[in-house]
Amino acid sequence: MIELADIVRAYGKSYLAKFGSRMLTSHKRALKDILICRTELCGGHVYQCPDHDQRVYKYHSCLNRHCPKCQNDQSQNWLIKERKRLIKIPYFFLTFTLPKQLRPIARSNQRLFYKLLLTISYNALKKLALDPRFVGGLIGALSVLHTWKRNLDFHPHVHLLVPAGGVSADKTTWLPAQKKFFVPVKALSKIFRGMMRDALKKADPDLFADIPKKVWRSDWVVHCKAVGSGEAVLKYFAPYIYRIGISNKRIIKLEQGQVAFCYKDSHSKQWKHITVHVFEFLRRYLQHVLPKGFKKVRHYGLLSSKHKLLLTAIQYALGTVEPLPEEEEKKQSRPCCPICCKEMDLIMMIEPDKRAEITLEQLIPP
Repeated sequence: MIELADIVRAYGKSYLAKFGSRMLTSHKRALKDILICRTELCGGHVYQCPDHDQRVYKYHSCLNRHCPKCQNDQSQNWLIKERKRLIKIPYFFLTFTLPKQLRPIARSNQRLFYKLLLTISYNALKKLALDPRFVGGLIGALSVLHTWKRNLDFHPHVHLLVPAGGVSADKTTWLPAQKKFFVPVKALSKIFRGMMRDALKKADPDLFADIPKKVWRSDWVVHCKAVGSGEAVLKYFAPYIYRIGISNKRIIKLEQGQVAFCYKDSHSKQWKHITVHVFEFLRRYLQHVLPKGFKKVRHYGLLSSKHKLLLTAIQYALGTVEPLPEEEEKKQSRPCCPICCKEMDLIMMIEPDKRAEITLEQLIPP
């Protein structure tokens, strides 16, 4: 099976020779971590069967959130924790999409645009939800930033999972929303567009001046739909919280400087294959590496840490989602002996190799 690390090892030198001077530090770090992930350079553990002469070496993951190979356990632990925040009421799922004309500018100014996209999408929704015709109170939201289409094209958008209701201003009364209608999306899209325009103008007047004025007159896209208990949406979120938009199993072939990978078309729901030059594949991948330290998952309103006690009170009054049988955070498990199936004992720790501290350029084989 071809992995992203294999592509970096095979073509990393030539890619760096052509684009290295323009690459961000975070991009180089992501490629480096992918190369050393689950190798002796990361260190690890050695296990041995108590009854047989069998040893197993388990190397550590790189824990880079853009690595397609690791952090599955972290995703599952995140899902377990988020289920504990659920209220036993209906939920709505909203998507705020940045217009096509703004995407090239957003790609060159990621930290600013991503921050505004996350905060303003919620603020626009909060403003409209305060209208007594819809909710009339403070709402909450789990917001997750996505930057990709399934073919790895750049497509920044924010998903919000929102409880169907809010609390009154005095925080004593739960105000339920309608079962199949939360807020009018046409009005919401206009508020979202206006707030984004004002925020960009204030944050960076020079950048704002370069944006075509027709962007602020065009229709912006916001979707909203009822999603039942919200658990299905959490399961949809989980694989992407600690990973980027492609897994190694979707990479089909690396041959003569071309990478073939598959993706599921969002309209036809059919699997399609696409082949691109290796440089284009790496470019598509790297454009989704987030700025250092940027938080792509945020909790707002009732779901924020500020209102933790209030959320607990709401859950007590309305009910919480029952935990799954034997649901608990995953701990690191010991491997089993291939002969007797007994759990093996940890006998040795392998310290990370000092070579892991060298640069990406030094790490890639010639």
